[in-house]
Amino acid sequence: MVKPIVDLAKYLEKGILKPPFAAIIEHFHDSYLLATKHSCSLETSHRLFMQLFELAMKQSENPYQFEIFHQSIRSPFDYYQFGLDFIRPLINFEKSTVLGREQLAKIYQQMAQGDNVILLANHQTEPDPQILSLMLENIDKKLATEMIFIAGHRVISDPLAIPMSMGRNLLCIYSKKHISHPPEKKTQKVSHNQRTMRKMSELLSEGGRCIYVAPSGGRDRRNSEGQITIAPFDPQSLEMFWLMAQQADHPTHFYPLSLHTYDLMPPPKHVEKELGEKRTAQFTPVHLAFSSEIDMEHFSESEHLDKKTKRDKRAEFIWKIVRRNYELFN
Repeated sequence: MVKPIVDLAKYLEKGILKPPFAAIIEHFHDSYLLATKHSCSLETSHRLFMQLFELAMKQSENPYQFEIFHQSIRSPFDYYQFGLDFIRPLINFEKSTVLGREQLAKIYQQMAQGDNVILLANHQTEPDPQILSLMLENIDKKLATEMIFIAGHRVISDPLAIPMSMGRNLLCIYSKKHISHPPEKKTQKVSHNQRTMRKMSELLSEGGRCIYVAPSGGRDRRNSEGQITIAPFDPQSLEMFWLMAQQADHPTHFYPLSLHTYDLMPPPKHVEKELGEKRTAQFTPVHLAFSSEIDMEHFSESEHLDKKTKRDKRAEFIWKIVRRNYELFN
C-alpha cells in the first residue's frame, strides 16, 4: 500500500504549492515508492521521500541563493549524503558497470600532482551527479566527493532539485537552450555566464580540479522513433573550455565520459522552458565508461584544417567516442 503525503493539503491551502506542482510531487512519490521496493522497505523509501518533500517545501517558501561557484553543504545538514541516500535505492548495483578504470587511475595520479581533469560527457537524467558519486564511491571516494559540475539554471531553481544541488560542487551557468528565455533577461544571463567562466579559470589555475561538463548543454532524449540519442556536442562550448585550459597555470587533461543512466529518471520528451517537470523514478542498472585522454590539438583528421573546421571536427570527434562507448551498454 502506497503511503500518502500527509502534508500536501496543508501546503496547498497555504498557497505554497500550486495544484500542478502538487500533482508532480504525488506522481514522483508514488513512482519512487514503487521503484524502491526492490531495494529497501516501504517505510525507508517513504521517509526518504518525505525528507525531500520537506526540503523542497522550504525552498518553495525561501529559495536558496546559489553563488556562481557553489560548494557542497555538508553541515549542519549533509545535503551531499542525503542526495546519495535518496538515489541509492534506485540503482541496481548488481547489474551496473564502470568501464575504463585504468583511466580513473590516471585521473587520480594527474590530480594528485596538481593537474586538472575535465570530463566531457553526455547527460541523461537529473541526478547524474549523485549517480556518478555512488558508482565511484568504492573506486575513488575523493573524486566522487570533490568533482565539480557545470550546472544549468533549472537544477538551482526547481524546488525539488535544489536540495540535491545544495549537496554538490557547482559552477552555475545558463545553457544556450535557455539563455534567451525570457528575452529581457538575456543580457543579465550572459553577464552571469561570463563571471562563471572567470571563476572556472581561477579554479583551473589553482589546480587539482575535476570538472564534469555536458557540451550538449542538456540531457539526451528519445527521437521520433523512440530511440535515445546522444545529443550533439556544441563546438563553441568545447572550444571555450579548451581555451580556458590552455590559459590555466596547471595542465588540464580531457577525458570523454559516457553515461547510460536514462531509465533511472527519464527527462521530459521535449526541452521545457518553465520549471516543474514530471519525474518518474525507476529501479535500474546504470553504466559509466571512461575513455582514454584526448589530445585536443592533434586528433583524428585534425591536420590542415582552418580554425572553425577544426573546432567543429573536435566536437564531432569527442561526441563520436562518447556515443560509441554508450552503445556498448545497449
